[in-house]
Amino acid sequence: MVITIKDVARKAGVAHTTVSRALRGSPLISTDTTERIRQIAAEMGYQPSAAARSLKTNRSQVLGVIVSSIDDPFFSEILQGIDDAAQQSGYSLFIAASHRDLNRERTIVRTMREHRVDGVIICSTPFSVEQSKQLRSYEIPIVVINNQSAEDYRYSIYHDDLDGSQQVMRHLIGLGHQRIAYLGYAHSGRTNLKRLTGYRGEIKKAGLTIYDGFEYEAESSDPQGGQTSVQHFLSLTQRPTAIFCYNDMLAIGVLSGLQASGLRVPEDCSIVGFDNITISAFTTPPLTTFDQPKRTIGVQAAQLMLGLLDLSNNGDESKIQTLKGSLLLRASTTAPAT
Repeated sequence: MVITIKDVARKAGVAHTTVSRALRGSPLISTDTTERIRQIAAEMGYQPSAAARSLKTNRSQVLGVIVSSIDDPFFSEILQGIDDAAQQSGYSLFIAASHRDLNRERTIVRTMREHRVDGVIICSTPFSVEQSKQLRSYEIPIVVINNQSAEDYRYSIYHDDLDGSQQVMRHLIGLGHQRIAYLGYAHSGRTNLKRLTGYRGEIKKAGLTIYDGFEYEAESSDPQGGQTSVQHFLSLTQRPTAIFCYNDMLAIGVLSGLQASGLRVPEDCSIVGFDNITISAFTTPPLTTFDQPKRTIGVQAAQLMLGLLDLSNNGDESKIQTLKGSLLLRASTTAPAT
C-alpha cells in the first residue's frame, strides 16, 4: 500500500498543505510541528514522489548554485550548509562554477533553465548584470551570498567583512606591530574592498603609517598567488613585521614563501588569514585566521530561498541578512621582534 501525503495529514490531524510545507521545511510551520509531522511520515513509511510533486507544483525540486571555483575549500562548507537545508526540504543541488568567465555564465544560466531549477543561489562570485536579468526573465528567484557584482540584489546573505578586518587589525596592533601589510585580491570586488577598508581604518585610528608597497594585490587567490607575492614584500625598503592576507589560501602561500626564503613565522613576520578553511589549523605553524560562519551562511541562504519558493510567500519584501564571525588565535602571530 502506497502511503500518501493525505494519509500522513490524517494521522497527524492537520491539513495536507501543512504536511507538505512541513516536509519542505517551510518557515511558516513551527519547528515542533515540522518535527512531529516528519516523525509520523517516517513511521508510516511515507516516500514523496519527486515526479508527482513536480507535475503538481510545476517545480523540479532542484536549486541551482553558482560558485566561482569548485576547488576553493571556502565554498565547500557553504555548499554543505546549503545542501543540509535543501535536503531537509526535499531539494537537490545543481552546482556550477563560473570561473569569472562571461561565456561560462551564459552557458550555466541556459543549462539551469533547461533543467528547470526552482531558484539560483550565487555564492561569492562576480556575476554579470546581463545574466542576472536573464535569470529574472525566466522568473527564477535569486539569492546572493557575499555579493561581488555591481548589481544590488533584493535577497542577500552577507558576512560582515569590515568587522572581521577590524578584529584582525586590532589583534596585530595590540601585539605591537607598526609595520602591517595587506595582501588583497582585486577580483573579489566588494569583499576585498571591505577588508581593505577595515585595514586602513585601524591603521589610521592607531596613528600608524601604511608604507610604500604595503598594500599589494595577488594575481590569484590561491596559495601560488600568496607565495609569488612574498618576493614583493621582501623587496621593500621597509619590510612588514605582519601581513594580513585576504584569505587563508593566500596566507598559506605567504607562509610557505617566507619559510622558503629562510624567514621564521611568526618570529620574523606574523601572518593572519581570513575564512578559517579546514587546512588552516594544520599548517606549520597553525594559522591565525578569521572564522566566517560558512555553514550557517549556507543554511540561511537556502532557507531564504525556500521561503521565496513557498507558495504563500509573494516575495514583495527585500531581505538582506548580515552575519558576524570571530577571530581564531593560533601560532602564526606574535609580538614583533625588538
